[in-house]
Amino acid sequence: MPEDLSFEIDARWSGTGRDGRGTIRTGGLEIAYSAPASMGGQGSGTSPEELLMSAVTACYSGTLFRVLQQRELPVREIEIRTTGLVTGYPRETRFQKIAVHPKVLGGDPGRLGDYRAAAETARDRCFIGGTVRDSLEYVVGEVSVS
Repeated sequence: MPEDLSFEIDARWSGTGRDGRGTIRTGGLEIAYSAPASMGGQGSGTSPEELLMSAVTACYSGTLFRVLQQRELPVREIEIRTTGLVTGYPRETRFQKIAVHPKVLGGDPGRLGDYRAAAETARDRCFIGGTVRDSLEYVVGEVSVS
């Protein structure tokens, strides 16, 4: 039977717009954040943009590892580099694209096509990615195996 799950974070913010900064408390961590320097902000700590990318990356990494195991593809560990693109700054700012670039460690380089297919499947199964997919382009970029 499906169940509903709830999650909670606590945030504290001070300042206006680009001059503001804040902290998020979750899971025993306190994370500082502000607008990124590239958008005229303080650039201290992380940014909302990086937090969004982090959520997608965290979900994707666990999903990919599971897919690799299900397909019995050799894997010891995976590393994910994630890139994001924000367009239209400053008037029509929009998060346009998130691309995940997985690197499989302890894999079989001769089966790169199988790893690429698994990476695409993981993108489709990652529920955080699925949540943002209707709002932005969410793609698998370069897949490497070593």
